[in-house]
Amino acid sequence: MLPTVIALIATVILLVWMGFFMMGSLPLLILKHDTPLDSRFIRGLFNVYYLAVMLTASAAALSYAWCGKPAFAFGMAFIAALAFALRRWIIIPRMDMLRHTIPAVGASISGFHRLHIAGMVLNVAQLGAVAWSLTRLGL
Repeated sequence: MLPTVIALIATVILLVWMGFFMMGSLPLLILKHDTPLDSRFIRGLFNVYYLAVMLTASAAALSYAWCGKPAFAFGMAFIAALAFALRRWIIIPRMDMLRHTIPAVGASISGFHRLHIAGMVLNVAQLGAVAWSLTRLGL
């Protein structure tokens, strides 16, 4: 019983992080992304989000594996691995690269804006996948 409760608590915390990020980063799309301060804030928000998702999804994956739910354990492990990859190799490094060229190059502003949107779309896809799996797959 305890592993199931821990898994569900970790899943709820993960959903809260995903929902908070979705609702918190949506209004930031109105920023022009043309100053280093804007880009630093958005990059920091993405960084904290990916760390939170990695930790909570990993805890959920271990808990689901402990209570014998391999499908849920694999799904949460995939979400943790995706957050790790996005933070380590894809979104954050590209934001860092574009952040340093924002005042000088106009093309980097639109690139940073596209990265912001891409990160949000990936978040919505993950949130939808977790919500769908909880409602459609039996625990």
